[in-house]
Amino acid sequence: MASHSLRLLLLGYLGVLSYRRVSGISIETDNKNVKAEEFKEAILSCKHKFSKGMSLRIEWKKIQSQGVSFVYYNGEFTGDLQGRAEMLNTGIRIRNVTRKDSGTYRCEISAKSEEGQRLGEATITLTVLVAPTTPVCEVPSSAMTGTVVEMSCRETEGSPPSEYQWYKNGVALLEKTGTGSTRAANITYTMNKKSGTLLFNTVTKNDTGEYFCEASNGIGLSQKCSVKRMQVDDLNISGIIAAVVFVALVMALCGLGVFYAQKKGYFARFQAYQVLCYLEDFSLCEGHQMTTCYTKPSKGSFDLYSVNIVSTYYTLKIETAIV
Repeated sequence: MASHSLRLLLLGYLGVLSYRRVSGISIETDNKNVKAEEFKEAILSCKHKFSKGMSLRIEWKKIQSQGVSFVYYNGEFTGDLQGRAEMLNTGIRIRNVTRKDSGTYRCEISAKSEEGQRLGEATITLTVLVAPTTPVCEVPSSAMTGTVVEMSCRETEGSPPSEYQWYKNGVALLEKTGTGSTRAANITYTMNKKSGTLLFNTVTKNDTGEYFCEASNGIGLSQKCSVKRMQVDDLNISGIIAAVVFVALVMALCGLGVFYAQKKGYFARFQAYQVLCYLEDFSLCEGHQMTTCYTKPSKGSFDLYSVNIVSTYYTLKIETAIV
């Protein structure tokens, strides 16, 4: 029993020693969520309260889905930050940031003291803001009244994602607050600013006009696509019926004409013949070149060879074969 108590006491003492050798420290940052525009600078702060004379080891790491990589290690920057980043005490200033720099960074500081090794860390998220590019707009050039028409507007470079505003004849189209769509007695469309679609469930002649879309995300200047015109016309029912009737009459007349000609026997009076020239002795073709030589045809088909007739004359026969 005494031996068991002594063993527990020894384990507790070792635990105290272990706690004193490696203990946590408080690391602070001015901003845990840093946002910076593309091609400008970003500052990731990392602060501690150690004495100036203490020996510190500072490391910065980037946390990604595929693993953790060093950004600052052993007194120098690594990877993409080489040449465009510098230390600000224990923080980092990154110049000319790009969208690839977006991600989660971790500052790790260790220090030796009389109590042993002390460790601390802080996590900072960097978001690089990117202005939108010119959106791609799809607007049909024509439509029939009463049909469904959908226009689309999209750009993929902006960060955060862009919102879209449609314009008709230079005037911004309305959107119903809170639902992302507009529905009124005199309006036939539904506009979605998030997806960039403009939907006409039943397009009318009043929807004829010039349309364009504008993309914006609060970064830089908004961008718009070129103006495209949509013409809406009434569906000409009578014209369609007349065209169908006319085509049916033409087809009927053609059928009657063919039937009459066949009944009178006009098609039986014509036969196609082909005049063919061939060598009576096929073996004479062998070993010669350049001049045309035929074998006797069989139901309109024949084999073609080349012969070179210099001073010898061959007897040719002329026959007709029905093709």
